[in-house]
Amino acid sequence: MNKTELISAVAAEAALTKKETKKAVDAFIKTVENAIGIGDNVTLFGFGTFTTVEKKSRNGVNPKTREPINIPAHKVVKFKPGSAFAEVIK
Repeated sequence: MNKTELISAVAAEAALTKKETKKAVDAFIKTVENAIGIGDNVTLFGFGTFTTVEKKSRNGVNPKTREPINIPAHKVVKFKPGSAFAEVIK
């Protein structure tokens, strides 16, 4: 499902126009991005938690040249599904 399909599905579920739903989805995404960007966690009970994780520096291999390279330390976003969401996945 892409963003357009998500907007259509949410609009149908909530009985809203696609224009209203697009604004809401965009606002949600921007709010999560801003919170994660400043180091906060975003927890939606029953759905899941977005957090940032620091990855250590490590050695890797350039797949094109097969030369060893150093992959620097960096942050990544991690999502852990909540218990209700995890049940739906099973």
